[in-house]
Amino acid sequence: MYTEINNKYRLYMSNWLLLMFFLVSSMIVVGGLTRLTDSGLSITEWEFFRGFFPPLNNESWNEYFNSYKKIPEFKLQNFSMNLDEFKVIFWWEWAHRFFGRLIGLCFLIPLIFFSVKIGFKKLTNLYLIFILICFQGFLGWYMVESGLVDNVDVSHFRLSIHLLFAFIILSLIFWNFLGLMYFREKHRKMKIFLPEIFIILIFLQIIFGAFVSGMDAGKIYNTWPLMGNSYFPDDNKITNLLKLSAFSDPSLVQYLHRNMAYFIFILYLIITFIIYKKKIVSLFKPVIVLGFTIFLQILLGIFTLLSGAGVFISSLHQFSSILLITSSLYFLYKNKYNF
Repeated sequence: MYTEINNKYRLYMSNWLLLMFFLVSSMIVVGGLTRLTDSGLSITEWEFFRGFFPPLNNESWNEYFNSYKKIPEFKLQNFSMNLDEFKVIFWWEWAHRFFGRLIGLCFLIPLIFFSVKIGFKKLTNLYLIFILICFQGFLGWYMVESGLVDNVDVSHFRLSIHLLFAFIILSLIFWNFLGLMYFREKHRKMKIFLPEIFIILIFLQIIFGAFVSGMDAGKIYNTWPLMGNSYFPDDNKITNLLKLSAFSDPSLVQYLHRNMAYFIFILYLIITFIIYKKKIVSLFKPVIVLGFTIFLQILLGIFTLLSGAGVFISSLHQFSSILLITSSLYFLYKNKYNF
């Protein structure tokens, strides 16, 4: 991917992409906390330039608070909130948006520098990432807009799209980082498409996780391994899983999220069995790392349910999803290019 770039610039670019990886990861964590603290609707305007700086005086604070008072979340849910309480949720949303602006600048300025030094044609895939970063800003506002008129929360469908693109951006950054750090060599690998299927399922699970978060579905059926007194939620019928409305039903969404985790774990065991049976030594380390992150993610998911989706444990669960997607990409890259 980057074999024509000399070692000096490869090192510079890899360090830059590693920084971007940590910034985007932080952005995802802050975004999750913004959702968990119900802070996402505290800023009711787009404010591309003005919002770079927070309110600096009482007049600005009252202006933001008065705008917030006009939306359904305040009128129907937070009508007793005072200015000091508003500031708490405001700071989470402002930090989330600030990270977005910071990521855009930290990606664009070095990208221009490397384009001058290396050449635009060699970095076209990185320009694609920058376009996605800009598009992600639009998706963020598209999501927020869904909670400003008729609802007290944003659309869980729009939330899932926003989160999905965040992980796509993170994945592309990490994939390019691997391309800079490791040369490709020919070794034994899995010839079937199980690693590709596995990563697709991880992204699908991220979407289900966003549905759970968007509908506060983690606050119901706070038992495990059963959902209440049975494996299937007793407030539903199994035939409802065949309807599109299942994706807007909190108990069914939680059920799907749970069972997707089980399915992913079973697929991981199959992949591990094949690797050790065929003695694909180059994949031993990646599959062990992947197994650890899967176990951690499932364990934190269980604790999240048992805690009633507490803010701290839910945030850890989202952070571990970053570790899971990273280890999955490392495993996929290792199998695909076998360095």
